[in-house]
Amino acid sequence: MTLTIGIDVGGTKVAGAVVDEHGAVLASNRRPTPADDPAGTRDTIVEVAIELAKLHPEATAIGIGAAAWIDAAGSTVLFAPNLAWRDEPLQAYVSAATGLPVVLDNDANVAGWAEFRFGVARNADSMVMITVGTGIGGAVVINGRLWHGAHGIAAELGHIQSVPDGHPCGCGRLGCLEQYASGNALVRFGRAGARQEPDRAARLLELAGGDALAITGRQITEAARAGDGVAMDAFAQVGYWLGVGLADLAQSLDPEVMVIGGGVIDAGPLLMGPIERAYREQLANRDRFPVAGIHAALMGNDAGVVGAADLARGV
Repeated sequence: MTLTIGIDVGGTKVAGAVVDEHGAVLASNRRPTPADDPAGTRDTIVEVAIELAKLHPEATAIGIGAAAWIDAAGSTVLFAPNLAWRDEPLQAYVSAATGLPVVLDNDANVAGWAEFRFGVARNADSMVMITVGTGIGGAVVINGRLWHGAHGIAAELGHIQSVPDGHPCGCGRLGCLEQYASGNALVRFGRAGARQEPDRAARLLELAGGDALAITGRQITEAARAGDGVAMDAFAQVGYWLGVGLADLAQSLDPEVMVIGGGVIDAGPLLMGPIERAYREQLANRDRFPVAGIHAALMGNDAGVVGAADLARGV
């Protein structure tokens, strides 16, 4: 049995796990991320890895998934929007500190790889995955391999332009998909709807203590499940834009499987229904050709550590 260590580095936590070749987690741990301290963050990664290596000294390599842009060589964190890393040579540092070979990749890529290897796309040869959380990430697998692009930053699917001259995005562009189909977009739609149509947002406003600006994503989900009109509209808008984005990707890449991951999919049919409708409507004239089906991700919170660990199996 071959064991590897997977580490998922986000803005709030560094999570680690020892994973076998079947994607099973044998041991896990986590630490808070000192997000404003680059040295502290890399040392936290080392601490997590060493603790797991002591539990399973037979582990042969470490995979790291980071919420960041990674260079084409998979060695350096070029930029991390929620961490203080800038041109951080993370791969070499962690390898030297632990004595193990290290693979470094983007967090959405490693989550997508987990779905491709062990999750809903495990029987496919190609896959597109969109991860929907506070923002939007993505992963593309073609012919059984993650597609990184010429410079290592492919599959930034949240930054496909959906609305010309639309809402400004943190990437510097206007109208990116992330501004219309992310967790932040869901909250913006819910708050705007509650202000404009308070009578249709009775349950949502009740949950938010009567303050439309205090509405959260969790409250929108709870209110939508209770039939709140504005909350359901918010999911319909997010689902519509995700369906449009997926249709564009189907036309561009023609994968076997489309996967939706991230925290927002906990809403289930409230989100997946509008996504599927918009996707099929956008591709209505392609009815003579097969089109990838859309599926909710299966790997959940383990996707990052499992995908990172499995990528490390190849070093």
